[in-house]
Amino acid sequence: MIAKIEKLLAEIDGISAANLEETEALRLKYLSKKGEINALMADFRNVPAEQKKEVGMKINELKQKATEKINSLREQCQTAQSTEDDIDLTRTAYPVRLGTRHPLTIVKNEIIDIFSRMGFMLADGPEVEDDKHVFTMMNFAADHPARDMQDTFFIETSAEDVAKNIILRSHTSSVQARVMEKTQPPIRIICPGRVYRNEAITARAHCFFHQIEGLYIDKNVSFTDLKQVLLTFSREMFGSETNIRLRPSYFPFTEPSAEMDITCHICGGKGCGFCKHTGWVEILGCGMVDPNVLELCGIDSSVYSGYAFGLGVERITNLKYQVSDLRMFSENDVRFLKEFEAAN
Repeated sequence: MIAKIEKLLAEIDGISAANLEETEALRLKYLSKKGEINALMADFRNVPAEQKKEVGMKINELKQKATEKINSLREQCQTAQSTEDDIDLTRTAYPVRLGTRHPLTIVKNEIIDIFSRMGFMLADGPEVEDDKHVFTMMNFAADHPARDMQDTFFIETSAEDVAKNIILRSHTSSVQARVMEKTQPPIRIICPGRVYRNEAITARAHCFFHQIEGLYIDKNVSFTDLKQVLLTFSREMFGSETNIRLRPSYFPFTEPSAEMDITCHICGGKGCGFCKHTGWVEILGCGMVDPNVLELCGIDSSVYSGYAFGLGVERITNLKYQVSDLRMFSENDVRFLKEFEAAN
């Protein structure tokens, strides 16, 4: 009996299995009810009394060793099979190149992050709008040139659309109108989105582009508040040495209105070809919300005041990365997009 047990111990030391089926066959051979170790236990009653202790210990050693060996083989086969299952044999042999964020998206997200840190919330609205929210509630006169077919894309799919003057929004101010008509102050929002204008596509203009407009309405809001917000934005976006200047302008929805310039970040305000040797570059329009706009949107202008501003994402991207041709933003040339890998 001892000699047989020693032989099985040596045999188990050398067993191996290439897969789970072979491992199961070994378990059946040694550890099942009809296996060799169970047969030894059946013969144990025939062992002389003086040898039972030694034989019993040997059988237990054999069973423990067989169990550990077979369990180890099973784990190895399961690991190997799992690794094989994880291999996608249909995957291309060539490395898959990762894409990059579009430069407009990079700059848009940076602008949103700056204003979000100043407490502005995001607001969104439809690109297909009606005349009421795009023009009327923004204090555009009925004969204002922006309503003309030369500037605005009109959508005429039904008699109802014609009656309501359904259009592609020409600015994201329509989002401000929708927020103001449904929300009482305080309101502090930014409205990023795509807008459309009926213009010839050139290196400096396009029929669609991207805007981010801001609106703040509360009690005792002043032009000084607007100036400080825009100065903070400019220095966050273009560097701590950036200065701003405000020039009087006109917009139907703000009064007073201004255009804002920043010191040219290429020449530091000394004058160069990029800033046309003035040292200044225009980046946005702004002003105090016209009381008529507040009243048209259901807000009491005798209690509340506010400011608004709007900037073009393409304009800021041009300033930041010096892209000379606006058309490159929409042509999806991967050679152009690849240049912005480091900016992601």
